[in-house]
Amino acid sequence: MSMAVVGLVAGMALGFAGYFGGFGAFVLVAALGAIGFVAGRFLDGDLEPGDLFRGRDRGDRRR
Repeated sequence: MSMAVVGLVAGMALGFAGYFGGFGAFVLVAALGAIGFVAGRFLDGDLEPGDLFRGRDRGDRRR
């Protein structure tokens, strides 16, 4: 499934939640979708747990 189709489905789900459930349902669906996305990336091996908590490596920062 292409990323365009996934984006289309996610947008439709958010649209239905916002229309039928109001803003609270929209936010809930968006938050659960984000959690599901991160969990899926972990399970696929594309994301490591330390990637969320580690700061950026900046070579030009003075210490």
